[in-house]
This record gives sequence, structure tokens and C-alpha cells, in this order.
Amino acid sequence: MQKFSSSGTHCNSLPRDAELQLRLADSSGAGEGKENGAGAHHLSQREEEPGSFCTKKRMLVGLDVICLLVASIPFFACEMKAVTPYKRGFFCGDTTITYPYVERETISDSLLTAGGIAITGLTIALAECYRVRFRGVHSRAFVQNRYVSCLYKEIGSFLFGCCVCQSLTNMAKLSVGRLRPYFLSVCNITYASINCTPGSYISQVTCRQPNAKLVEEARKSFFSGHASFAMYTMLYLAFYLQARVSWRGGRLLRPLVQFLLVMVAIYTGLSRISDYRHHPTDVLTGFIQGGLTAYWVAFHISSMFKPCTRTDLSPTSMSLESPLSSQQTVC
Repeated sequence: MQKFSSSGTHCNSLPRDAELQLRLADSSGAGEGKENGAGAHHLSQREEEPGSFCTKKRMLVGLDVICLLVASIPFFACEMKAVTPYKRGFFCGDTTITYPYVERETISDSLLTAGGIAITGLTIALAECYRVRFRGVHSRAFVQNRYVSCLYKEIGSFLFGCCVCQSLTNMAKLSVGRLRPYFLSVCNITYASINCTPGSYISQVTCRQPNAKLVEEARKSFFSGHASFAMYTMLYLAFYLQARVSWRGGRLLRPLVQFLLVMVAIYTGLSRISDYRHHPTDVLTGFIQGGLTAYWVAFHISSMFKPCTRTDLSPTSMSLESPLSSQQTVC
């Protein structure tokens, strides 16, 4: 069995599959080594392989970081005001954009970000540390510290989903440019002041609002970033609890926690309607986008639902088992 310590890397040791192959090569080359020195050739190959293995793994980690940064480009482009939203017009007499502007929000951006990342990230971190400490979970990563390896895989997948979710949201906000329900209030105009004909389309309007940032923000209604981010973080945590929680003492405890998480996400989205920040269709679309992103990351990127292999079995008799098993597993 491959040995693990609590710190450092195991660049001087090979992964188990590669080590078994080299052992077979050494045994086959030992018989020929008496005549043509093939045993020495395989020995030198074994000495060179660990360094290249660790270098390749480090390059893959660097590639993960690059992918994370690329996925977050649309998000930061919107937050840094590098791209202005599309200036969409409106129909004269449209009552959906005549709501008052309420400065105070039920759930602010900082509370949403801190709550979503902190709750989900802290839960995943504690659960992974528990699995490593008490469930005997190992990793084939070049980082020998099992805690760091497991946290890197799960937290990294979660953060990648956060970047994808918010980048898709901001891309839609900038390209669609749908007017928020309080647009006329922020623009400081009325239908009577612009003397328009009811039902006619107004492509351009000059706002009387001196704060240009408020007017620009009023053009980012579709779709709700609060709804998509809240649904992604809470539903992802619900998926994680489904895969990792194995205590069967309370049959309804885990479903109750999952229901509460989804309820928090739904309340966050509904608050955007009552705060006149979004239209109902904006919130509904945000829920769908966040839910689909959470499902995609949880089942196709993260390893939480992928079976792990037992380390106490030979390669020919290896069986698949649940990540919740108490046996030592390699993920």
C-alpha cells in the first residue's frame, strides 16, 4: 500500500499503477540483464519517472488555475465596468418599469457572496477533513498532504462553478440590457414628461439622473444574479450532503437540511422581486441557471458522486464502493 504522511510531496514515489508496471518490467528485465544489461536500463527509467510525474501534475494544477481565471473573465469585466450594458428601449405606458427605487436591499451583494461561499465552503472543508481523518480517504495527487489534496479537489470544483455561474449571469445582463422595475424612477422621468404616445416604442431617452452608475445599473435586470448564485451555492451544498452524509440515525434530518438550503435560495430570489430589483421572469431564469450549473458541477466535474477504489485490494480484484464507506479509499 502506498504510504502517506501529513506534509510535503511524494515526488520520490510513484503512483501505484505506474509502480506495479515498473515492477513487472524490472522482473522481466532481470532475466535479460545478465546478457545485455537490460535490468540497469529499467532501473534508470524508474529513477527518472517520478520527477516527470510530479512535473506533469504541477502543470495540470497550473492549468486548473488558468481555467478558473478564464471562467471568471466575464464576471470581472462586468464588475469593473469594463463593458457597458446594451441600451434597450421601452414601450410608452409600460407599467413594469414604473416601480419606486428602494435603496435598501433585503439581501445585499456582500451578504449574498459571504453567506453563499462561507456556508458552502466551510461545510465542504469540515466534511473533507472528517473523511480524511476518520474515513481513511487517500488521494493519488502529487501533494502528499491528504487534507490539502481533498480540499483542492472539492473546493476547487465549487469555486469553478461559482465563476461559471456569475460569468453567465453577467454576460446576460450586459448583452440583454433589460430595464429594471425601477428604471423610470432612477432615470427621473415620467411618461408625461417625455410626452410619448401610449404603446409607442421609445428607443432612446435622456435621463435626468446625475448619477450615471445608477442608470447603468438599472439596465441589468435579466437575469437575477442573486437568484442564480443563491440557487447554485445552496443546491450544490444539498448535493454534497447527499453524497457525503452517511449517518442513518435520523431518516429525515438530511432531507430537512436540504430543504432549508433550497428554501434560503428561493427566499433570496423572491426578495429581489419585493425589492423591485428584478422582474419575476428574471428570478425564475436565475433559479434555472443556478440549478443547472450546480447539477453540472456536482455530477460531471466534482468527484463527490464518483466511486472510489479500495487501497487494500490488488489491481486484479479491485472493486468499486461508495464514497461513504468506512474502508480506506483512493479518490
